[in-house]
Amino acid sequence: MKNKIIIAVFILFAVLHQDFWNWDNSNLVFGFMPSGLAYHAGFSLVAVIFWSLVIKFAWPTELEEWADGKD
Repeated sequence: MKNKIIIAVFILFAVLHQDFWNWDNSNLVFGFMPSGLAYHAGFSLVAVIFWSLVIKFAWPTELEEWADGKD
């Protein structure tokens, strides 16, 4: 079940990464940052949080224990 959720979120991230709705947006965020750059900065932070949660909750620790020789 965890793997299906991770794959679904990964596919969602792949689609959202394209951000075609920002291509013609010339607004500035915080007065200096183009909206596309601000979007990708936020996107990167969300991706870091997501992958950190994946590592914490879905990492196959039993494989590491097996590889280390611990029973």
